[in-house]
Amino acid sequence: MKPKIIIVCGPTATGKTALAVNLAKRLSSEVISADSMCIYKGFDIGTAKPTRAERQEVRHHMIDIRCGNEPFSVADYKQIATPIAESLLHEGKTPILCGGTGFYIESVLYDFSYGNGGKNDAVRKKYEQLAATEGKDALYLLLQEKDPLTAEKLHKNDVHRVIRALEICECSGKAKSQFADRRIPKYDYIAVCFDFQREELYKRIDLRAQKMFDEGLVEEVEHLKSTGICEGSQAMQGIGYKEVLAYLRGEFGLKEAIELVKQNSRRYAKRQITFFKRLENIRYLQPMSSDEAAEEVLKLL
Repeated sequence: MKPKIIIVCGPTATGKTALAVNLAKRLSSEVISADSMCIYKGFDIGTAKPTRAERQEVRHHMIDIRCGNEPFSVADYKQIATPIAESLLHEGKTPILCGGTGFYIESVLYDFSYGNGGKNDAVRKKYEQLAATEGKDALYLLLQEKDPLTAEKLHKNDVHRVIRALEICECSGKAKSQFADRRIPKYDYIAVCFDFQREELYKRIDLRAQKMFDEGLVEEVEHLKSTGICEGSQAMQGIGYKEVLAYLRGEFGLKEAIELVKQNSRRYAKRQITFFKRLENIRYLQPMSSDEAAEEVLKLL
């Protein structure tokens, strides 16, 4: 029998955190965040991080572990998160892996090589400079030429992973898509996702986006800038942050910034839905309270 973990995944604004906290309390376990933005200190409002109260109720890992100017990759996540999961399992606990960043979740579930291309700071900086001077479209076009199969799986706005794929090509002499990554899970797992009707999901996303601005997202971005976080940093490319930065530069008004955050969040949710469909044996839950959902999940153990 493989050790078992619970995965609470799916698109943004569906109540993942509340369910994960509820499950962790019932199982006397802990939550491992799988959110590419929650790793950054000070990026709180725009990431809808678990509240301080939720983190006091249940221990959360992989939150506030990097400053905003530091890059962070899927390989970095795997290196840090996997030992945490293993430690919890060793203690007889059931890890609760919760988040909407599918690549992070897969990195813990599967022994992917991520190209085995190694790292090269000079090569990475070269492509970062290309993105800065010629734009993300030029960067993405280059990846389409070098590794069209990987380009099909990435969005041009995902500059960090586009650069990583180009880095692998240059350092290894092989396209990332040429490396065989086997999808054999290391763990027995239960994956659950709330299944909202699209219209209802979009309403929830729009309400969350508006709430972020009401709670001070603009002021949060201004504060992050004042502490030295660069506009071009990986963290500042997150949805909510990049739109506010454009607003602060005077590119458009606040109302348009809010609408752009809503629009980009809805588009991201569509990509999340598509991504998580490929998780084997994923179980979809009808919208319900976190208590009711936790009861349903526990029946699956």
